[in-house]
Amino acid sequence: MHRLSKRSVKSLLRSSTAARYRDVAAPISSSHFFYQSADADSKGRWYSVLTSGRCDVIESAKPFKTRNEPFLGWRFESTAAASDASDSPSEKFEYQAEVSRLMDLIVNSLYSNKEVFLRELISNASDALDKLRFLGVTEPELLKDAVDLDIRIQTDKENGIITITDSGIGMTRQELVDCLGTIAQSGTAKFLKALKDSKDAGADSNLIGQFGVGFYSAFLVSERVEVSTKSPKSDKQYVWVGEANSSTYTIREETDPAKQLPRGTRLTLYLKRDDKGYAHPERVEKLVKNYSQFVSFPIYTWQEKGFTKEVEVDEDPGEANKEGQDETAEKKKKTKKVVEKYWDWELTNETQPIWLRSPKEVTKEEYNEFYKKTFNEYLEPLASSHFTTEGEVEFRSVLFVPSVSGMGKDDMINPKTKNIRLYVKRVFISDDFDGELFPRYLSFIKGVVDSNDLPLNVSREILQESRIVRIMRKRLVRKAFEMIQGIALSENRDDYEKFWENFGKHLKLGCIEDRENHKRIAPLLRFFSSQSENEMISLDEYVENMKPDQKDIYYIASDSVTSARNTPFLEKLLEKDLEVLFLVDPIDEVAVQNLKAFKEKNFIDISKEDLDLGDKNEDKEKEIKQEFGQTCDWIKKRLGDKVASVQISNRLSSSPCVLVSGKFGWSANMERLMKAQTVGDTSNLEFMRSRRVFEINPEHPIIRTLTEACRSTPDDEEALRAIDLLYDAALVSSGFTPENPAQLGGKIYEMMNFALAGKWGTVSEYQQQANQQPHIPETVEAEVVEPVEAGGQK
Repeated sequence: MHRLSKRSVKSLLRSSTAARYRDVAAPISSSHFFYQSADADSKGRWYSVLTSGRCDVIESAKPFKTRNEPFLGWRFESTAAASDASDSPSEKFEYQAEVSRLMDLIVNSLYSNKEVFLRELISNASDALDKLRFLGVTEPELLKDAVDLDIRIQTDKENGIITITDSGIGMTRQELVDCLGTIAQSGTAKFLKALKDSKDAGADSNLIGQFGVGFYSAFLVSERVEVSTKSPKSDKQYVWVGEANSSTYTIREETDPAKQLPRGTRLTLYLKRDDKGYAHPERVEKLVKNYSQFVSFPIYTWQEKGFTKEVEVDEDPGEANKEGQDETAEKKKKTKKVVEKYWDWELTNETQPIWLRSPKEVTKEEYNEFYKKTFNEYLEPLASSHFTTEGEVEFRSVLFVPSVSGMGKDDMINPKTKNIRLYVKRVFISDDFDGELFPRYLSFIKGVVDSNDLPLNVSREILQESRIVRIMRKRLVRKAFEMIQGIALSENRDDYEKFWENFGKHLKLGCIEDRENHKRIAPLLRFFSSQSENEMISLDEYVENMKPDQKDIYYIASDSVTSARNTPFLEKLLEKDLEVLFLVDPIDEVAVQNLKAFKEKNFIDISKEDLDLGDKNEDKEKEIKQEFGQTCDWIKKRLGDKVASVQISNRLSSSPCVLVSGKFGWSANMERLMKAQTVGDTSNLEFMRSRRVFEINPEHPIIRTLTEACRSTPDDEEALRAIDLLYDAALVSSGFTPENPAQLGGKIYEMMNFALAGKWGTVSEYQQQANQQPHIPETVEAEVVEPVEAGGQK
């Protein structure tokens, strides 16, 4: 027999569960690892030393042999999960925590920005005032002290102290213990629950804080916090004192008459050394206007003011002697203007939240004034939308379309424009969003969104994962499109032209990034066309002007209207009076390719192969291919890998040839743009550029001449050079960039020399020789001289 060592037994008895079996564990040997209960049933029910449950012996189980451990000869089926609680009594414990560290974790995880402490404390004060006003309806004695319902903030920048006083409901001693002494215990949440359970709940009280942690944000900047509070339900005033790195707090009764409050709460924050900058009056005023501008109660801050007055100035002795000489002269006292400073309360939140009012009650001038003041704009907005959304998610919003782009027409990369201000129950939360409320292409929209469904302690992570925010985003985007559509349909066409000039590229970006809203974006797009080169048209206007048998929307991408108008791709379409859209903005082509269709009409690039103009004649095409098929093969052999194929064109009328892109490759315009990219990938460029189709016009004299050369002398060098020059010319006229411009120039010079030889240059030589000959008169008398032999005599 193998016995367990004392050390092993002690290790088994170390836990509280095993301790219940100390009386059994002492004589345990390896053969008695399980012991039988006195009331074991017929199955042979056993208790395990290591578990609190029981084990049943399986009757059909057969023992298996082991070399040195005979006690493992039986297998047991555990029924610990099915055991009753009475068989294994357990003791319940509460979690213990280091309160100071827990508070530090809570505060610093909820609040990433220190300056929100003032927002949280003002929200608590607003809740206290709201509770008093609500309870005062049924309990008028609570308002017996005629004190205005307001919030007052005073600072001491020398000592780094901020004092926040409200005339709200206050707290009793027990409420101090319950609310401030218990982390995450919300008095507001209890109050709302009581209202909900009460039959006299009435209307929504719009209380802000319901999480019980807003007060502890004070420790973000404070090393010590004092809360002096007086409830109208109590005759005594109590002071709660807590420190940042302490797990304890104190409560005492206020005995100093000078510090007595008629009603309400006074918070005194003793700021940390590094955070004493928050005690400056100007800093406090800025924070109040930013975060708590629209709190429903007046907020006063203690500010330094001044007024101008005149004071007497002492006269100079020298001047006094001069004036003394004239005793009869009237003496005038000299004065100067000085500014006398004093401290007084100043109302900080003067602006009223117009989104809480009915849209019928707000005038256009009030909207414009609110827009200018909230977003520091000097121009009036092009349009505004004031609406309330009810149902699954409730929120109020006022949206504006600016008159000009504040960040530049070409800057759409950064979506963090701070144009949307999110409020929760009138308390500002954030304006730093990265596409949570509006997509990037609508980042120019400015406005205010106020929701009662979001938590006050909202963070970027909460916004990204919140189902409420996703619903809000869909409705905000829909309202934004309705607002833009209103500008487009307005009688003043100049308004939408101004909008398109500033924000047209944003909507084109939406074609790329937001497939769900293509039907809303497409009617707002504007383009030049072959029939409207000076004024942009909409896609609806294009569809209205389409021919009865026209099935598709045609477009050509280029760098300007001029180059698009003169491209050879347009020749046949202009003959047929088919309108073609001119995409002259770099983003246009990508935007249209993402749209794919509009009102069941596909977008067709006329610079791509397989262009169908709806006039196919198979018999005529077959006849032309038989006539010029040999020419196409001859040209393809000469050009080699420069083109994928040579085909007969159905889009040319006056040009001899054109170079079209593959159906799934880049167009000439796209290739030009990709080359211009700073971080362009040249390997992709080579792959996409390889698919080009050389189309020839069989009616052109040059092509017919080359056809004759192909049949008679296909190896003629001049004819082959003509093919090379024809390809280079088509490369340029089709919008592509030649690989070797110098070589192209040499070919052109050579062809010009060949064409001009024997013309103007030859005539000039003859004239020059004629000018060098002597002048011959019309009548010349000549003497006949007979020949004389050499050395002879006459």
